[in-house]
Order: sequence, then structure tokens, then C-alpha cells
Amino acid sequence: MTAESVYLDYAATAAIRPSEVVDAVTGYLTGIGATPGRGGHRRAIEAGRVALRCRGALARLFNLPGDPGRLAFAANATHALNTALRGVLRRGDAVVVTVYDHNAVLRPATLLSRERDVEVRVLGGAPDGSIDLDEVARKVEGARLLVVNAASNVLGTTLPVAELSRVAHAAGALVLVDAAQAAGHLPIDVQAQGIDLLAFTGHKGLLGPQGTGGLWVREGVEVEPLIVGGTGGDSSARSMPESFPDRLEAGTLNGPGIAGLLAGVSWIAERTVEEIHAREAELKARLYEGLASIRGVRVVSPPAPDGVPIVTITARGMTAATLARRLDREHGILTRAGLHCAPEVHRLIGTDRTGAVRFSLGWATTDEDVRRAVEAVEAVVTS
Repeated sequence: MTAESVYLDYAATAAIRPSEVVDAVTGYLTGIGATPGRGGHRRAIEAGRVALRCRGALARLFNLPGDPGRLAFAANATHALNTALRGVLRRGDAVVVTVYDHNAVLRPATLLSRERDVEVRVLGGAPDGSIDLDEVARKVEGARLLVVNAASNVLGTTLPVAELSRVAHAAGALVLVDAAQAAGHLPIDVQAQGIDLLAFTGHKGLLGPQGTGGLWVREGVEVEPLIVGGTGGDSSARSMPESFPDRLEAGTLNGPGIAGLLAGVSWIAERTVEEIHAREAELKARLYEGLASIRGVRVVSPPAPDGVPIVTITARGMTAATLARRLDREHGILTRAGLHCAPEVHRLIGTDRTGAVRFSLGWATTDEDVRRAVEAVEAVVTS
């Protein structure tokens, strides 16, 4: 951002983006400006092409089978998760969630328990981010849906998506994966991992603008729309179309955001997720070791080399808010303090009353950034 600041809050938003993303948004606004599916003139047609190319890029990134139109754009992962939960779960159904889930899952599930008598079954966890597969097998029996948090936004750990999918499918349940933190940082293969519904956001690891994301739905899975309205086609019908993506895309799409998302996904594809992950994992290991060596600092997230680039800490005798504020004001280190919209995870690690400070790395993080962060924490904690 500036020579004086170090941005380490990528798990919230990739506030630093490749120049290609910025150029794509600007180019769309100045050269196209219209909305996909809203008109037959040249600008609307070109807008539709941008959206189509973005669906295709995401389909390749996630190895989506069949028609890329099964991917509906959304405003963010929260929008996509609400669409999936409210669109799949019917009155009296059971849904299985975990303590690792974000409030984007926990709150809609709680609301559905009140509105539709949906039974919410919660899987336990551990500070190391593990899960008991025997418990999964017991609780998923008779459930309609299992929600899997691909990567924890507090611990940085991952869950065994493919294995959980096999357990869920054996019990007749669908699998919804929340890939908000994983997309762009870790390989995602919906076919190999047995995913039925995939929710993601564009403004984190995919390097797109805020206001972008999506929900992919496997062929044969029925989802009722979250909102209804104009789709640009079938205007005479009073009900939403059955065909995708129109079924889940009521209203004007975020054309500039989709252009930026396409640029972000293309940037990632050129370098590969595997290459990005390897570099981030190396930086994460250095950050973890450096922070863990500071007296008075407790690293509450496990090393998790195969996870996402998140390291979360607390400091003895100092609130998380104070630590984060001083890191920012005194050293230009930008982090995220609090409960990170994942209260159950903080209960697991004993920080539900105090919160914690999360350092999250991204594509632009450097060795120098890590060094400065470690030195800043040591200076604040020992002063």
C-alpha cells in the first residue's frame, strides 16, 4: 500500500491486487459499461462475453464438470452460502455443520432451525483443526446436507473434503463446501473431492474486487432461488427460470467486478495455485517460527503447512485489539483482531473472551514483510 505499511490481512480482503485486476475493472467501466444479459446491442453482448469467460476460467480452476452455467455469480461467499442453505434445506431436514464454520454458515443454519424446524447438528473439533470421522458418520446419518469449511479463517487448517464427501454420500447427504478461504490458495477439484455445491468469494484468494463470488451447483441438485426478479430472459413468466445460471441470478450482475474477477483468476492460472501455495507456505513457516520465538506470544493456530497462510496469536498482558492497534500505529503492520466471525473456533482455542490477532499472507507478501512483522510484534510485546 505504502512503503511504510505491511498489509497482512488477506484473509479478510486482498486489498493489494495485481495491476491486471485494476486495469480490467477500469477497462470494463470505460469500454463496456453495460450489463451481461441486458440487451442485444454490442456493449451488452461484450459484457456477456466477459461473464462467460469468467465462468469458464472458474470452471477450469475448480475442475467443474459439464456446463459452466451451473456456476451462478453472487455478491460474496455469504450470499452464495445463504442461497445454498436456504435453497436446499426444506422443513424438517437436518444439516450438519462444524465448529470451524464461519457465521455465514452458522447464522443462516440457526435461522432455518427457527423458520423451518431444520435440525442443526454440530460436529466438534480440536485446537489442531482435526475432525472425528466417526462422529461425522454418526451425525450425517439421515441428514440432507453436510457443510464443510475447506479452510479455517482462524486456524488456517483444512478439513479432508474428499473423505468427508465419501462419508456424507454414503449416508445420502449432499456436500456444500465453503471455499471462501481456500479458493486461490489451495487446489480445489470438485470432481475429485466429491463436492455437490461450492460457495466462494472473489475478493480474497481469487484477487478480485469486493462484491464478487459465486455458487456452483452439481447437475441434478435442486436449489430454490434466494431472491427472485429479472433475469434478462423469460420475462413473461411469473416464476424464476428452471435453467442455470438464470435461476439464481436475479437482478443486475456486477459486470465490472466480474471483469476484475476474471483478471484475478487468469493471473492465478498463469502461475498455478500450486506455485502460489508453495511460496505462501514458505513465508507462513517463517512467520510462524518468528512469532513463536517471542517471549509472551502464544501462537494459537497450528503450523498447518498444507493449510492456508494464516498465523493467529495472542500476547500476554495485552488485548488483541491493543496489539493490533499498536502494530498498525507504531509499525505499519496491518492485521485483524477479534473473533473473525468464527466464535466457535475461538471457544476451541480459548480466545472467545479476548479475541486474537490474525496475520494472513497473500500473493504480494515478501520476506521483508515477514521480518518486519516479527520485529514489530517483539517490539510491542516487550516494550
